[in-house]
Amino acid sequence: MPRLFTGVEIPADVGQALGMLRGGLPGARWITPENYHLALRFIGDVDDVIAHEVASLLGRVNRGSFELHLEGLTSFGGRKPRAVVATVAPTRALLDVQAEHERLMQRIGLEPEGRKYLPHVTLARLRDASSRDVADYLATRGFFRTAPFSVSRFVLFSSRASVGGGPYVVEASYPLN
Repeated sequence: MPRLFTGVEIPADVGQALGMLRGGLPGARWITPENYHLALRFIGDVDDVIAHEVASLLGRVNRGSFELHLEGLTSFGGRKPRAVVATVAPTRALLDVQAEHERLMQRIGLEPEGRKYLPHVTLARLRDASSRDVADYLATRGFFRTAPFSVSRFVLFSSRASVGGGPYVVEASYPLN
């Protein structure tokens, strides 16, 4: 049973810049740069019938390409931080693509995503990292920015259940006109 999600791949040069931020945070399990991505819609563990239906429906998305840039670092989890992420400057085009993915997944009977969409690239998952250490890390590296990069496709990823995420496999890609 594949575990699926849709997303945007991170260009190699942006991934390399993000990779330079690795280290210096006790309790962090760093994501490898080749597994950096911007998730659009988590689909979950589905059977092959649903997986094929998802892949077919995604082919109906008819959106234009757009530009994105990363605009800083933050953590998720509040007082008990669980991840360090690079935030993505939201654009109308990105939010429209994500909303369309959400509508399509609900159309085939998947439950609505319960959380508000916050575009980000996960850099590290945290285990027993103190909020103080995370705050210190963010204070020294949090003003990270990238130049804009073009997004000309989105992909359907699969993953295996693992500690820390990945490896992620591109199952199908869909052009943005």
